[in-house]
Amino acid sequence: MTPSSRAAGRMLPWMIVGIVVLAINLRAPIIAPTAILGEIRDDTGLSAAGVGLLTGLPVLLFALATPVAGKTIGRLGAEATVLSCLTGVLVGTVLRSVGPPWLVLVGTGIIGFAITLGNIAVPVIIRREVPWNQVSMVTGLYSATMNVGSMITLLGTGPLAAAFGWRWAVAIWGTLAVIGLAFWLFLVRTRIRGSEPSEAAIESSEAAIEPSEAATESSRTSESGGPNRPWREAPVEFRRIIALLVVTFSGQSIAYYTTTTWLPSILADTGRLSSAASGGTASLFQVAAILGAFGVPLLAARSKPWAPVAIIAVLWISLPLGLLLAPNAYVLWAITGGVAQGGGFTAIFSIIARTAGNDRETASASARVQGGGYLAATLAPPFAGWLGNVTAGWAAPILLILAATLAFTICGLLAARISGRFGRGGPSGRREVLDE
Repeated sequence: MTPSSRAAGRMLPWMIVGIVVLAINLRAPIIAPTAILGEIRDDTGLSAAGVGLLTGLPVLLFALATPVAGKTIGRLGAEATVLSCLTGVLVGTVLRSVGPPWLVLVGTGIIGFAITLGNIAVPVIIRREVPWNQVSMVTGLYSATMNVGSMITLLGTGPLAAAFGWRWAVAIWGTLAVIGLAFWLFLVRTRIRGSEPSEAAIESSEAAIEPSEAATESSRTSESGGPNRPWREAPVEFRRIIALLVVTFSGQSIAYYTTTTWLPSILADTGRLSSAASGGTASLFQVAAILGAFGVPLLAARSKPWAPVAIIAVLWISLPLGLLLAPNAYVLWAITGGVAQGGGFTAIFSIIARTAGNDRETASASARVQGGGYLAATLAPPFAGWLGNVTAGWAAPILLILAATLAFTICGLLAARISGRFGRGGPSGRREVLDE
């Protein structure tokens, strides 16, 4: 084992903690206002459309700003991009909390752009730092942490607003960004110190490397394409996987955001539930995602690559079919759909991390997948609402969710099947000789 690999092993636990700290900041700032939209509207005078932008604008920026985020990582590196993300979240949170209505929206836009940087940086960091056999578990931890952070923020913002007002209730979550910045500055400083071995250590490590080992390392570098290989030179099979994952994540995003937006209304109208009961049942859809996020790695470690995707697909499809055919079992469908949405996110980005050959490929692939998926997420909920109005019922919006889950199923299974042949991890922890 070389000194660099030993240093990487020592840094791994710290990097995982860093991913967790970052993940908390990637959804909480968006979720915080949703619990107190009425108070914000009454105080600022924002219209219904303006209040909708507090949650819709960040998701739109996830789609539109992903190309910029991918280029930012290529120029600055993953760590600097993470620091930019957390700084942007903090600045946007402050502006959103202290300003007039237009500044509230400006702060929201800054938060959306900043989170886009983090969305793209995390898969790059996981691919680079995490051994191949732990990629799914760390990706699941990342996904679950985002859901836990959202849940805590959603539960805590209302009481804080009642005690201190909505501005302080929203602003206080900026402390999460401060904690994140402090930890990542410590992480970067520790890594820089650890990457400066003494001259004697360098000579010793060079002498210890056998010619065969050096040749192996060289072949791995060449095989993965090196750090600067452009996207168009990536293997055809890898680009095919990413094209399939764009559709897969679009289906995932349409199903998730449409369900998140309209499930309380669907339950209230079709199940004749009260507002509190429909909201409580819909919250199960969010909480159950934690089970899916951790369930996928456990399945992936004991099965073929396609098996977790197949199980997730069945659970996803059960949500719209259940609401159509057995609406009285709405609690079950909320839970199965929630498990699916948490597991689907983990499965998709685990495939990217396992099959990408270098940081540039990972960033480009993540930008393409997230750009397409979040654009679909922006358009789908209003389209579903329009369908409901035109048809005077919820059957058409539920059929839209069903179509999205079928797209997830078909393209996800194809991507998993190809990645099983193409992206097996080896001792190097990355893609091996499957490029031919």
